[in-house]
Amino acid sequence: MMDTIARTGSFAAAAREMGRVPSALTYSVRQLEDALDVLLFDRSSRQAVLTTAGHELLLEGRRLLQELDAVANRVRRIATGWESELTLAVDDAIARRALFDLMEAFYAQTIDGGGPPPTRLKLRVEVLAGTWEALLHGQADVAIGVPTQQLPSSSIHCEPGGELEFAFCIAPHHPLAALPEPLSASQIAEHRIIAVADSARLLPPLTVGLLPGQDVLTVPSLATKLEAMMRGLGCGSLPVPMVRRHIEAGRLVRKATYEGRRAGQMHYAWRDTGQAPGKALAWWIDKLRGPATQRALLEQHEGLLL
Repeated sequence: MMDTIARTGSFAAAAREMGRVPSALTYSVRQLEDALDVLLFDRSSRQAVLTTAGHELLLEGRRLLQELDAVANRVRRIATGWESELTLAVDDAIARRALFDLMEAFYAQTIDGGGPPPTRLKLRVEVLAGTWEALLHGQADVAIGVPTQQLPSSSIHCEPGGELEFAFCIAPHHPLAALPEPLSASQIAEHRIIAVADSARLLPPLTVGLLPGQDVLTVPSLATKLEAMMRGLGCGSLPVPMVRRHIEAGRLVRKATYEGRRAGQMHYAWRDTGQAPGKALAWWIDKLRGPATQRALLEQHEGLLL
């Protein structure tokens, strides 16, 4: 109503366009002005001119109407089987580039009625047991990069997502770099190890590679662990795809150790409600089952580490 009055310039013209009598529009505007305790139209001239307050109300009203339309469209699309929100818990060892490729492909879909899926994606990065904990306690719908040490749950479906190999590395100027291979446990224990803190809050945290009595520098992510290792602050193991280019460039030195080859099976998992998954979850499960996707999620670490 306000939009029509402002556009036509008078209550009479607006009433004709809307098929109402001028007195009905005048009454409605006065009710609105009384409710807000502001003057919306300047009636001192022959034309109905918006006041500053009226202009602001009109702008906000248009925005709210657009949002209402968007909400209505979203509700209608969700009624077709799309979840309103899907949370992905991703282990820090998963390649971000491949993950963003998947999210880009998800949003690029065109569903019935046009437009992208109405499901809002929520991404959270976890470390070690934290990935499993987010799924187990209902804070995530899908977990990517679940370590094999976690116990199964009847409410969660888990499938293998590929093997991830780890390399023990140090900076070229680190004392361990000059020692013959394989490095023994006693040799490694004499030097500080860089460890990434497990993000689990309720489950017992996992500790990987720490030897008894060894000094430790704890960092929040694999990216900061990599930086610390290249600066010579300590030793440690990182996924081979993450350090390969740094080894080739001479920024890190890979050393064989008493443990031999270290590799672990990574998994992806989702909450199983006993019913058919929603369309967004079904899309992600289908993509995660693809061998090419699994390889990319473990190997595509080129570029920025987030």
